[in-house]
Amino acid sequence: MFDVFDVLEIVTIVVVGVMVGVEFSVAFVLNRILDALPEDSGQLGHAHGGRMLGAVMPVWYVGSLVLTGIWAAADRAGLVAAAGALLLLSVVMSVLLLVPINNRNKTWTPENRPADWKRQLDRWGRLHHIRLGVILAAFASLVTALT
Repeated sequence: MFDVFDVLEIVTIVVVGVMVGVEFSVAFVLNRILDALPEDSGQLGHAHGGRMLGAVMPVWYVGSLVLTGIWAAADRAGLVAAAGALLLLSVVMSVLLLVPINNRNKTWTPENRPADWKRQLDRWGRLHHIRLGVILAAFASLVTALT
């Protein structure tokens, strides 16, 4: 029926695919909802989301990278290795560019937020869209590797 390698492929694609879906939802649904809320509600929502997802996403990103690395080592497929490189890029982008903004954002309240808080969230959003493109390309590479 299924061997261990088949299970690895399926689990990796599901984990990476769901991660892409969550990040797509953040970019094109959640952030738009939060930005449309009145007064300070949107900023408070961004801070709360930063705390919630900031706790989960590092494990998800690194887990996706590890699963893809194991698949690439076992299969030596070029597309899987490319996906691994893209996922590594997404982790580096996250650590160097997005996490520092998120770490500031998750502590903000209407009383202590900096004057440029909207500019910082806009920068995070632009970087998030780029990272989403990177992980989407990784996901497409993994799916294509199955064929």
